[in-house]
Amino acid sequence: MRDLWERIRLGFKMPDLETKLAEDRTRWYASQPDYFARMTQRSSRYLFHFVEEIERRNMPTELALLPFVESAFVPEAFSSAKAAGLWQFIPSTGRNYDLEQNMWKDERRDVVESTRAALDYLQKLYDMFGDWHLALASYNWGEGAVSRAIAKNRRAGKPVRYTDLKMPKETQYYVPKLQAVKNIVTDPVRYGVVLPPIDNAPYFIAVHKTRDIDVDTAAKLAEMKVDDFRALNPAFNRPVILGAGGGAQLLLPATKVERFQANLAAWESTGQPLASWTTYQTGASDTLASVAKRVGISEEQLREANQIPPRYRLATGSTILIPRDETMESDIPEASLDGRVALVPERANLRKVTYRVRRGDTVTSVARRWNVLPKDLIIWNRLTSQALFAGQRLELTVPAAQARSRTSKKAVRKPATTSSSVRAPARKRSY
Repeated sequence: MRDLWERIRLGFKMPDLETKLAEDRTRWYASQPDYFARMTQRSSRYLFHFVEEIERRNMPTELALLPFVESAFVPEAFSSAKAAGLWQFIPSTGRNYDLEQNMWKDERRDVVESTRAALDYLQKLYDMFGDWHLALASYNWGEGAVSRAIAKNRRAGKPVRYTDLKMPKETQYYVPKLQAVKNIVTDPVRYGVVLPPIDNAPYFIAVHKTRDIDVDTAAKLAEMKVDDFRALNPAFNRPVILGAGGGAQLLLPATKVERFQANLAAWESTGQPLASWTTYQTGASDTLASVAKRVGISEEQLREANQIPPRYRLATGSTILIPRDETMESDIPEASLDGRVALVPERANLRKVTYRVRRGDTVTSVARRWNVLPKDLIIWNRLTSQALFAGQRLELTVPAAQARSRTSKKAVRKPATTSSSVRAPARKRSY
């Protein structure tokens, strides 16, 4: 079988959800051909791996379609509830499923590890509820919330099927969205959708690297654009990939592996270093400006390399990346794996506030309202586009007096009803 879509169809095992919401979401996706095409094109990098893992576990292949709903197959997707990656794990659930999160990498965004964790979690939920629709609702809302909804219905003598439970609006739409994607994949012609052909073969192969290597250098050796390399390796937080601690796993297109190995051998034969960064632990007198000047780069470049947001500075003892000079031959030491970047506001009177987006808000209008730069707003919230949606939560760092003024104005209004974040419970996304 050469067509991966057909393989996915043959593995469908979940009962169809035949509700008005499922019909509504199917029509909506079908009416957005460009959006659906972008999602399916992005999915072509990952779907074969998903299907392999799902079939190995004897799970329904509908689960391979879940990132359409979770992240639109954007590997660096980051929600306002701090859920990250293709499978959208919040930090605590990621840690529960052994997804490493430190200054060097965030395995919630790792293609292989996050898939393993997501399927572990989904299997656990299915074992708890014995029903895939309830398991999926729990993945979005949290198993505790679903258990309480079931218990409430039982006390009231009501049925406890998925369609009988009262859930937050996002969760009400969550399973119908997956059903909608399934409907279109099942019969794309019926809905006027063209699915891009995807070979039933591995898209990527893992290559083990035990020496430090810059992300840009790895992409160059694989003869890939940096964005394409990052799409397969989105877990790396810094511009250098560490070899310490047993090495790192790089994912490369299957068609690029031989070329990467040949280029790597040629590069190493010249004696050129593969990495241009090393680590430095800040002292009490260090500032970002002074460190940047000493190592010969701009403060903005130093901030970008170390993901230091605007209006924040480094606390003493922080481990940061600085350029490696020609006298440094050794890779970053294993002790740096436990390094931390501690951030404090640049001024004592700065406070972090959360703003809830209103209908009609834009990045520019919100920035103007809070007297901050639009680019700072984007960095603080790791926005991947300029689009905002009503109800989205944005974090800003502003003077304390301004924060108090805004808070006091809100206090006279009727507070908005909100739901908590996902996996305890549902959340909104910013991509």
